[in-house]
Amino acid sequence: MSSSKFNQIRIRLLGWYDRNRRDLPWRRTKDPYAIWIAETMLQQTQVKTALAYYERFLRTFPTIEALDRASVDEVLTVWSGLGYYRRAENLKKAAWQIIRRHGGKIPQDFRALRALPGVGPYTAGALMSIGFNRAYPALDGNARRVVARLFNVQREKDLRVIGKQLVSPSRPGHFNQALMELGSKICLARSPDCPICPIARSCAARRSGRVEERASSSAKPGIKKVEWPLVLVQNKGKILLRRRPPGGILGGLWELPGGERKKGEALKDALARHLNGLGDQVSLGSPIGEIRHSITRHRIRAPLFVSVCPGEKKIRLPHPRWRWLPLSSLHRYPLSALSLKAIRLLPQR
Repeated sequence: MSSSKFNQIRIRLLGWYDRNRRDLPWRRTKDPYAIWIAETMLQQTQVKTALAYYERFLRTFPTIEALDRASVDEVLTVWSGLGYYRRAENLKKAAWQIIRRHGGKIPQDFRALRALPGVGPYTAGALMSIGFNRAYPALDGNARRVVARLFNVQREKDLRVIGKQLVSPSRPGHFNQALMELGSKICLARSPDCPICPIARSCAARRSGRVEERASSSAKPGIKKVEWPLVLVQNKGKILLRRRPPGGILGGLWELPGGERKKGEALKDALARHLNGLGDQVSLGSPIGEIRHSITRHRIRAPLFVSVCPGEKKIRLPHPRWRWLPLSSLHRYPLSALSLKAIRLLPQR
């Protein structure tokens, strides 16, 4: 495709974006720190979910220095409920490096950005283009789908080459956001609205009738359905929580006792197994409700049991990571999203 064709695509797409872009808080700032926080949150998280967390995070940690000074627990607590907690841990690690190796400033160099924990090619490209107005591509899932259809390509190598050629040299940040916006509003994975697409006349996949083939460059893994019974054990205004070991999925978060039910296993038997020897000391009635939750490709159904211990009954906890915590203080602890949903089912909190 000639340079004039590239320029036509840029003009049409940027004109459409100027008229139709959503008013989002991270689009009202030029602060690279705020943009970095937003782009990290938007990894594997929908915009509507990230909005409240973004503003709360910046109120709590308004600068890189504030993020660096905070403890990991403080960062995880503010992140609690957003999921994919490794992102929060990487923000904390990256802040440490930025303060000590880059003079407290986010580096304006692509390779230096990529060397920071949790910063992949997309996030580095977004920071370079949106935060520093440098002509670097930033292809998230939506933008990749647009480029794949626009040029009728699918290989990763081709997407990278075209992305570098296509990005606007004068408005790279707006252009990258325009690609993402087009992919989220019009160039959908299924049933794209081609008649109202501002760059439809330039779309090679549409001309060849292969739009649906370019919906995704890779097959998504299958969905796994999981049954995960939980128990909320109460004792004198406190509930029993356990802390996951550091590292691994949900590392360092607090959660209600429970876990995956094996095939053919009764719900209460599964709970007794996950209670690590406390099963004989905790009485279980019928579930008071059920929580639905998703983690990556897992679709979790979690029946919730409640057990109230008499005030005089003492339960020997199986490990130092198990603890009785007051309901009134839970906002100070990083809880898993699944446990947060379960605790909200408890009447009269």
